[in-house]
Amino acid sequence: MRIIAKATLRAFWTRHPDAEESLLAWYREAQKADWDRPEKIKEKYRSASFVGRNRVVFNIKGNKYRLVVKMKYEKQLVFVRFVGTHTDYEAINVEEV
Repeated sequence: MRIIAKATLRAFWTRHPDAEESLLAWYREAQKADWDRPEKIKEKYRSASFVGRNRVVFNIKGNKYRLVVKMKYEKQLVFVRFVGTHTDYEAINVEEV
């Protein structure tokens, strides 16, 4: 997979250093993955949530943080749309980010 916006992840872990290891682990796994359909994500990430408009929500660092990506399965693209705390997450419309 090609992940767009690693800078978004980096900016977050700069403010929340405890998230760096978990976000980097997710990033490296996603790069190597072949997610051509949602079921493939679910095989690796059982707790991933699929919401409207091809958004997937991942729990990061034992569910301390949330990562929202937009998938383009057919093009093997992952767009990082949001990363934040649960409080930040509850303030967004996950289908619109």
